[in-house]
Amino acid sequence: MTEAILPLALENVSLEIGGVRLIKDIQCRFEAGPRSVVIGPNGAGKSLFLRLCHGLIAPTSGAGRWQGPAGAAQPGAAQAMVFQRPVMLRRSVAANVDYALKLKGHARAERAEIIDEALARCGLRRLRDQPARVLSFGEQQKLALARAWALRPQVLFLDEPTASLDPAATHAVEEIVQAIHDAGTRIIMTTHDLGQARRLSDEVLFLHRGRLLEHAEAGAFFENPKNDLAQAFVRGELLWWRYGRDNRRAEADPTAEDLD
Repeated sequence: MTEAILPLALENVSLEIGGVRLIKDIQCRFEAGPRSVVIGPNGAGKSLFLRLCHGLIAPTSGAGRWQGPAGAAQPGAAQAMVFQRPVMLRRSVAANVDYALKLKGHARAERAEIIDEALARCGLRRLRDQPARVLSFGEQQKLALARAWALRPQVLFLDEPTASLDPAATHAVEEIVQAIHDAGTRIIMTTHDLGQARRLSDEVLFLHRGRLLEHAEAGAFFENPKNDLAQAFVRGELLWWRYGRDNRRAEADPTAEDLD
C-alpha cells in the first residue's frame, strides 16, 4: 500500500506580492477523507490558497507541511491539480493522458489500460483520437479531470472546475468529482457557486481578503455560519461585505492590516 502524505497542515501561512499581503496568517489542517470546499468572493485569495497548498508557490512566511508517513519525501508525486482553464497539449485526447502518465514514470505497456479506464470514467472514450484543443470547454475540463485521475493522486486540488460551464456540463463535472472522491482521492476545491458548495462539500472554508474567517463542517456552516461576513455571504445579501466586524474595524482605522 502506498504511504500517505496527508494530513496537510498550514502553519501561519502568508503570501506577499509586490509589497501587498494577499494571504494572511492562515492556519488550517486537512485530514484524509472529507471533501473540502473553499468559498469566498472574487479576490478573496481562493486560487492563491490552493496553489500554496499544492506547492506551486511558496509562502512568504509560515509553512505548509505534509505530515503523513510519505509527506517528507516527494509529496508532489501524490497530488494533482486541475485549473479553471486547463492547458491542453497539441495532441489527441488519449495522448494528453498518456503524456501525464509518461512523466510520472509509467511503463508504456501499462499506460494503454490506464488511459482507456480514465477516459471511460469521464465519458471521453469516443473522443480518444480527437485533437484535445478542438474539444468544447466542458469536454476539455473533463479531459483535465481524466488526466489527473489517471495519475491516481492521493489529493486532488480543483480550482473552480465548473466556472463558465452550462448546467449540463457542470452536472457532468460534478459527477466525475464525486466519483474521484468515491474512489478514495481527497478533494480540495474552490468554487464561487454556493449551490455547488452545498452539493459537494463535507467541510467549508470561508476566505475573505486573504484571511480564513471560518472552517466548519458543511451542514453546520450552511445552517448557521459563526462569522458575520459569512452569514451575509451565504444569505446572498447585496453589499454583504459592509457588514463584517473586520471590515468595520478597517473602515474605522485606515492603518488597519486588513486594508493591505
